[in-house]
Amino acid sequence: MLICTNEKIYCFMSIFNPQDMTFMAQRGSNPEMVEQQFAFFNAGFDFANIRRNVSIGNGIVRFSKPELEYWIEIYTALSKDKEIVKFVPASGAATRMFKDLYEALQSETDNEKAKLYKERIKDFAFFDDLKKIIEKKGYTFDETVKDSASKILIKELLNEGGMNYGNLPKGLLKFHKYKDENRTALEEHLVESARYAQSKNGVCKIHFTVSENHLEEFVELTSEVKDKYEKRFGITFQISYSNQSLSTDTLAAELNHTPFRDKNGKLLFRPGGHGALINNLNNITADLVFVKNIDNVVPETQLEPTILYKKALAGYLLHLQEKNFEYQNQLIINHFNNNDLQKIIEFTKNELMIQFEEENPTPETVLKKLNRPMRICGVVKNEGEPGGGPFWVINRKGETSLQIVESSQIDKNDPEQKSFLASASHFNPVDLVCCYKDVNGNPFNLNDFIDPYTGFISEKSYEGRKLLAMELPGLWNGSMADWITIFAEVPLSTFNPVKTVFDLLKRV
Repeated sequence: MLICTNEKIYCFMSIFNPQDMTFMAQRGSNPEMVEQQFAFFNAGFDFANIRRNVSIGNGIVRFSKPELEYWIEIYTALSKDKEIVKFVPASGAATRMFKDLYEALQSETDNEKAKLYKERIKDFAFFDDLKKIIEKKGYTFDETVKDSASKILIKELLNEGGMNYGNLPKGLLKFHKYKDENRTALEEHLVESARYAQSKNGVCKIHFTVSENHLEEFVELTSEVKDKYEKRFGITFQISYSNQSLSTDTLAAELNHTPFRDKNGKLLFRPGGHGALINNLNNITADLVFVKNIDNVVPETQLEPTILYKKALAGYLLHLQEKNFEYQNQLIINHFNNNDLQKIIEFTKNELMIQFEEENPTPETVLKKLNRPMRICGVVKNEGEPGGGPFWVINRKGETSLQIVESSQIDKNDPEQKSFLASASHFNPVDLVCCYKDVNGNPFNLNDFIDPYTGFISEKSYEGRKLLAMELPGLWNGSMADWITIFAEVPLSTFNPVKTVFDLLKRV
């Protein structure tokens, strides 16, 4: 089989034996796709080719207060007959959230992070549960706080036999304290969804992507709490789940770029990163889909800016989709003159932020550019927080478009590309609203709009052996590379990720 990547051709006629083929068939992996992906270990992935930075009026829309109110009204009007889903990636374990506490376990006495943890222990939403576990095991809570050599408060929080927070996904952790209750991240997403993501007839649909190991716990938690929120908001939740399919795992490589095999000679596959979730998203056929990470939630008392901007983003996107469909229909039935065509081109350039390579694009070219999935991405002013940045990027076809670029996609040896990253005015907090039905109401196949050359390779280890691991093009990066993309500025208050356990103290 000939595989073409980066203008290089590699032949993989016999890298798999019959046992490999049987193994891949059992796990649902497509051998041809595996070979195509594996070629990137030799060829490498493309670095992003940033053409210029974005700014307000040049790639980023900023809503004035009257515009914000207007687009909220438009959302209220246009969403009445829409099927709406909130899509929440929630499968990752919370292990990295407790990195500082794991390091504290290795110290003989309390380090600074352990001291802060103990000083503020009563401010965490999980405090009541942790205290019960510690006292049930016969410890005196006050003494464990005072003892600088004691690791009980940390061990009982993180380890199995205690609260096991180090191994659970973030969605199941208690994030926020209230006067009469403590809420998990999952519960905060239910509250959020009830405020801005209701479909017709008072139905609120939420889809969580979860690991298979924790599916039962997610189902159990939602069963316990959803009635309470349904009664409060007068709605009905329809909650669904999916796992990251084994078929989207990528084959690991030895450092010499041959397939990595375990001690039994079996091929080693690894999860392909959040880019694999494009397949999960592809199975949701709603009219409007909100995408938001599981840890980006705030206490309900701080929720109002998020609600306002979510509605405004969605209203603006639905408006643009209506205009897009109107112009597509004109082009399809050939019912336009030259002035009409120029008006359509101006809309495409100025409002959909679409660039044309030719000076005078043909109707066929314009129609092709319009006939794609659409997304609007909230971006916030860059104040040093982590996250992918919005840029004007040139792809390998020479096409310029708006893209979200991660720092790992930048060639650090290229001074110009580094300068673009350093001077970026905004970054993307994974705040997306998506429409991916065509003008006839049929869902696009989202796999048709992926840029396969935007993945990532990193060095990992397995059973003490180094290996090369491949991540697929990111969900909001290369997996949506060929979508119509609009960036809109949102306030920093709408971005509240929990990267470490100490981030929860900012909400108290």
